[in-house]
Amino acid sequence: MSIFRHSRELPASPDAVFAAIQDPARLARWWGPDGFTNTFRTFEFREGGAWVFTMHGPDGASYPNQAEFLEIVPGALVRLRHMNLPHFELTITLEPRGTGTLVSWEGDFENDEFAEKMRGFLETANEQNLDRLAREA
Repeated sequence: MSIFRHSRELPASPDAVFAAIQDPARLARWWGPDGFTNTFRTFEFREGGAWVFTMHGPDGASYPNQAEFLEIVPGALVRLRHMNLPHFELTITLEPRGTGTLVSWEGDFENDEFAEKMRGFLETANEQNLDRLAREA
């Protein structure tokens, strides 16, 4: 498995950052790389809940996504499994830091070959996700 780790300190409390994750309207605004938008069909924010959505790229392409929420700890953790290709687990942890939050983002990809081929894109996309989350939180 290939693991991608990114973290960022945000000037918002863990509860404020968590609120930007659990609210589907807010999540749709920041989820994904720059230029992407989202259409959510299902968003069951609970352990075992489904998240079915389409990401729309700046080039007009649509990318269907299906995930399952594996673990949710309010104000502290969200872990999900991406069910369609590429298969991966994503863990987002929120740790208080002074008046802000350290957001840690860890993606564990099942297919090493895919992950290595896409490493440049994935690392840039993860950083852009954190940039977008920082503006939303």
